[in-house]
Amino acid sequence: MEMSNGLEKVEKHAFSIELKSKECLKRVAIPSEAGDTVLIEGFLGELEEVDLVEGVMLEIKGANGILRMDLKEEELNTLLKKRKGERGRE
Repeated sequence: MEMSNGLEKVEKHAFSIELKSKECLKRVAIPSEAGDTVLIEGFLGELEEVDLVEGVMLEIKGANGILRMDLKEEELNTLLKKRKGERGRE
């Protein structure tokens, strides 16, 4: 997936958030200055399921909605192993 902000294109790790109601959305902050941080906060509710759809999309389902992120299984495993290694050194 390719997204553009008018200045550059980003091709990695697109995401989507689907909420059942706007009441599940806590905050959306989109600053007027280019380059400032964009913030999206909300409530997925009680987690119901985590799935890796076709090995390329992480999908986290909650009572209030779904968070999806394109993340390959190999990338997820690499990140989890890295995290596990960091915890072992503490």
